[in-house]
Amino acid sequence: LKLIDDLRENNISVTAIVITRYSGQTAANTFQKRLKRHGLQVFLHREIPGYPSHIEEVVSEEGFGRNPYIPVTRPLVVVTGPGPSSGKMATCLNQIYHESQQRHTARYAKFETFPVWNLPLNHPLNIAYEAATADLSDNNAIDNFHYDAYGVMAVNYNRDLQTFPLLQGLLSRITGSNAKYQSPTDMGVNCITSGFCDDKAIQQAAREEIIRRFFQYYAAMQSGQGDEKTFERIEEILHKANLRPEDRKVVKAARQTALDCEAAGKGDNGIYCGAAIRLRDGTIITGKNSPLMHSAASMILNAGKHLAQLPDSQHLLLPEIMESVANFKNGLGTRKRVGLDLSETLIALVVSASRDSYAKRALDCLHLLEHCDVHLSHIPGGGDEAALRHLGCSYTYDPISPTRNLFFA
Repeated sequence: LKLIDDLRENNISVTAIVITRYSGQTAANTFQKRLKRHGLQVFLHREIPGYPSHIEEVVSEEGFGRNPYIPVTRPLVVVTGPGPSSGKMATCLNQIYHESQQRHTARYAKFETFPVWNLPLNHPLNIAYEAATADLSDNNAIDNFHYDAYGVMAVNYNRDLQTFPLLQGLLSRITGSNAKYQSPTDMGVNCITSGFCDDKAIQQAAREEIIRRFFQYYAAMQSGQGDEKTFERIEEILHKANLRPEDRKVVKAARQTALDCEAAGKGDNGIYCGAAIRLRDGTIITGKNSPLMHSAASMILNAGKHLAQLPDSQHLLLPEIMESVANFKNGLGTRKRVGLDLSETLIALVVSASRDSYAKRALDCLHLLEHCDVHLSHIPGGGDEAALRHLGCSYTYDPISPTRNLFFA
């Protein structure tokens, strides 16, 4: 549903929704009704036995012929989906089959950004693609079909290379010709390198992304939402890129801040957390946790003071507002800890800014935190994560609990 909203915001009309591999599932029926109530056309494509390897059966009235054709009015149609293996290619082939049956000529191409076919195999940007798909076990490789056809080196990935002979066979069977596509790379539309103006910056951004993905998979494994195989894969990718988690500068800073917090006897109830953000000019600002607020909240307030050129000693949150929020949280009786998370801190800052010029100056600078790198030494709570996303920060964290409780939010 969000994808539909995003497309409409960009003035791209949505003709229809296709539910693939349909076999009468209750959840699919419920979702179909929901879509129809929104006035959307819904088509059901059932799973085709033997797809894609049994070409004779697939390209027949009992294969693609059983699934309905989706009427379109434009010469160029975009087929997209919410993720990998959602049936995009099968939907395209189904359309081409029905167009062919009507004696219309239809073609298919993929708009696929990564891996970048005309960059070196081990360019950090292509390795970053492997990091992003570590859970799918994608591996980049040289497209041997492209080299055999044109004598040109091109980069593709394992799933496309493995399925190309089958896809080529399906297209040949449907259209009666395979002259158009000689390789998986032929099928892709990718001109991204034409927009490169600073390869050094691109490589560094790709390295940062690889490390971010490492922390993402590490946290997923520790929480039980990911598996060890995926984590081993991201470790291999990190090693291939010659990187360590600590190469992300904010990681060292956040961890050291947590150690400093403990050494100073601060923290909250024996828990010592650190947070660090790297500003656009490279300056690193840190924050510690305390009984008053989380480390992420302290970090953002400190960053606001730095950007507004205010002294560290300047308080931004009015005492009466802090006291009111703490009393409210304590009065709910649902939390033993009343320290403000980042979302609550930002609300308090907004209220304070209406009455305090220093708070307003800091608040007016927070838009400069967009795209800044952040690392937390502990797992952020829901209020911290939501606010970091709202600020547009690229955050990672060590999967260490910030409380002795088994459950926290």
